[in-house]
Amino acid sequence: MLSEHAEEILEALAIQLEEQGKKPLELGAVRDDPAIEELAKLGFIRRDAGHIHLLEKGKLEARAALRRHRLAERLMADILDVKKQVINEASCKFEHLLHEGLEDSVCTTLGHPKVCPHGKPIPPGRCCQEKEKKQLMKFISTLSELEIKNRGEVAYLHAKDNSQMQKLMSIGVLPGMSISLLQKFPSYVLQLGQSQFAIDKELASSIYVRLTK
Repeated sequence: MLSEHAEEILEALAIQLEEQGKKPLELGAVRDDPAIEELAKLGFIRRDAGHIHLLEKGKLEARAALRRHRLAERLMADILDVKKQVINEASCKFEHLLHEGLEDSVCTTLGHPKVCPHGKPIPPGRCCQEKEKKQLMKFISTLSELEIKNRGEVAYLHAKDNSQMQKLMSIGVLPGMSISLLQKFPSYVLQLGQSQFAIDKELASSIYVRLTK
């Protein structure tokens, strides 16, 4: 099993690759870090003067480390209600406990979230393709997956574009709002406070709800 520091380096490399698209990646101040030697010996990276080349095995592990961290952030925000300013610090500690298998259970429980609380994509796992086979109880579900009369509060929104986000905001769907599902056919009817709104399935699928009943 990788050391925690080696996992953190892989995660940082995954973010650098995701956000900056740099190949090879900057080695920087970690040149003499023992964790770099650890990653090289395990065949995750190849080093040359001032750069790191993530090998295929390393890319897979880096993606997995990034997935664990962002799932931990989602868990902290949605289930444990950790304050936003300490989410990253708490997640850094917790992600190392999400070994293979456990991370898929967390992902399923959260309803297979697409983004972390900061809006960054969460790499999908095997469980996301097999979600129809999973029977674990979910605390976070899309509005479209709820049963009639289920209620909760809006955990987060995952709109595919600005137009979709504007539609949600125009009817008052915002994180923290109380919400319940009244109808699924021919359209999805939701209740926010004393108001009711009809939306289509695509829009209902972009609203993630933290269940309370």
